[in-house]
Amino acid sequence: MKVKICGLNPVRDVQLCIDLKVNYLGFVFYEKSPRNLVLQDIEVLKNYNKQVSSFVAVTVNAKNEFIENVVLKNFDYIQLHGNESNNRIKEIKSMGIKTIKTVKISEYLDIYQYKNFTEADIILFDTPGMEKSIKFPKKLISKLPKGENFALAGSISQNNIENIAKLGVSFFDLSSSLELDGQIGYKDHQKIKKFIKKINEIKN
Repeated sequence: MKVKICGLNPVRDVQLCIDLKVNYLGFVFYEKSPRNLVLQDIEVLKNYNKQVSSFVAVTVNAKNEFIENVVLKNFDYIQLHGNESNNRIKEIKSMGIKTIKTVKISEYLDIYQYKNFTEADIILFDTPGMEKSIKFPKKLISKLPKGENFALAGSISQNNIENIAKLGVSFFDLSSSLELDGQIGYKDHQKIKKFIKKINEIKN
């Protein structure tokens, strides 16, 4: 099982996630997001020993200049939330970065969009709400392709992770469900610990 936690603060949250062996640590670069980071925020990332964790830059239609000057120097993956084509993904990969492509799901036929993005290293199935924590339709979860290169986002929490895992999902992406109640962008470290504990229990 793999876990990605998104919307992290480079100072407050990173060491905890590394210590808990969270697989992917996501950092948002999108001006409309309350979790958006500025370049000064990420300077501290160079100081961490990532161990088994990978750093992910979460972007929307990122320009080459940003990828070359920021992403390549600080991150292991770039997550693509925009209207990137398969050719664009190939172009980005050729710069020397692994890619996560988001596919937004509203109905059954949307699932098959992932076949249009063969160049992506990981496909992330998400709801159209992006950061608004819209619940992923349960009836569609069992229809998703399975495997370590397919991740699911959308209202995943400690309370429902066991049921979602039973539907065949083994790669989970979380953000708002791990935040302090009523405080967007501030991760609740106790929630993170409890979630990872639950994941480890399911594994064993």
